[in-house]
Amino acid sequence: MPGIRAQRRTTHRARRRAARRHGLLAVASAVVAIGATAGLIEAGQDDRRRTTAVPEPTPPPVLQPLPAVPMPTASVRPTASSSTAPATTPPPPSRSPSPSASRTSTAPAPPSPAAPAPAPGNGLFRDPGSQVLQWVRANPDDPRRPLIESRIGAQPAAVWFAQYNPGQVAGEVRAVTRDAAAAGRTPVLVPYAVPDRDCGGASQGGAPDIAAYDAWIREFAQGLGAGPAIVILEPDAIALSDCLTAEGRTARFAALARAGSTLRAANPKARVYFDGGHSGWHPPAKQATALRAAGAATSGDGIFTNVANFRPTADERTYARQVLAALGGPSGLGAVIDTSRNGNGAPAPGQWCDPEGRALGQPPTTRTGERLIDAYLWVKLPGESDGCTAAPGAFSPEYAHGLATG
Repeated sequence: MPGIRAQRRTTHRARRRAARRHGLLAVASAVVAIGATAGLIEAGQDDRRRTTAVPEPTPPPVLQPLPAVPMPTASVRPTASSSTAPATTPPPPSRSPSPSASRTSTAPAPPSPAAPAPAPGNGLFRDPGSQVLQWVRANPDDPRRPLIESRIGAQPAAVWFAQYNPGQVAGEVRAVTRDAAAAGRTPVLVPYAVPDRDCGGASQGGAPDIAAYDAWIREFAQGLGAGPAIVILEPDAIALSDCLTAEGRTARFAALARAGSTLRAANPKARVYFDGGHSGWHPPAKQATALRAAGAATSGDGIFTNVANFRPTADERTYARQVLAALGGPSGLGAVIDTSRNGNGAPAPGQWCDPEGRALGQPPTTRTGERLIDAYLWVKLPGESDGCTAAPGAFSPEYAHGLATG
């Protein structure tokens, strides 16, 4: 019996040792599993950070980033003397079926050059419905408000029409030109609805096809009124056109030529400027060739450069004159330069999205004192985000304050 009890004790101890070994193995397996799971979770978080990070810069030098889409022009606007609550933005309209007309493969014969409109007076229009002034009115106690209001809100800037909204755009343009006329000022207007806008990038959108765009721009022209106006026709529509097929580029250039003629015919006092890119993009001769194909010499009053970019003003003056020289006339063509964010020059290559260390540029004026330079304008509204400090086109007080203090 003692031998049996000893054997039982030996067997019992062996079972306990085996149980302990199994338990240790289970714990070790759990640790390994937890570690692996944690690694997967961390990797997933890294992936999410990568997919939600700031946009990758567009490959230079051919595809340069577009201005982020500004918020649509409000249909309910304060008047030029109003200090009431901010204007409200209407909901996007429902789109009508796309017209069935197809794009043309050849450009129409260029029209005879029209006499350029007289240069506008120095009084540029400050839009009371701008996002910066809406923010100023809505945030009276924000410590950043005085500087943003005095350095940005007090300056005249462009009014963008970035929605394809047939049936509404004429009234929206008319509201701006009417307020400008009442104030004795010249508005800066930016139609931004060409098809394939931004080649599918962050600012993609526009009319569904060329025929729809032609109709939209005719409605836009109906709102121009009879007073002086500056029209910045479709930023990047020419400089960024390399992304299109040859047929698509030809159709776009023909549409821009028609647009320029339509706008000038609707209001002979309106000066229409075509997309000249900027000094860090295409060589002047290449840009001039594209501008000529788009009707800038026959349907416009000159070119614009540096919209939404940061190139120094001196570089842009030199570049604009080179493009105009390559364009070859007619006499009277000039250039306007966007100086809204170029106070500290360009950031490092690839840093185009709300880059730090930038500053406001020269205040808007039509009295430049420079040969062939008609105006320095704030076309890209300072403080409206490229999509990094806020949603594309949304006003960012953080970014605005950085520009004002830069």
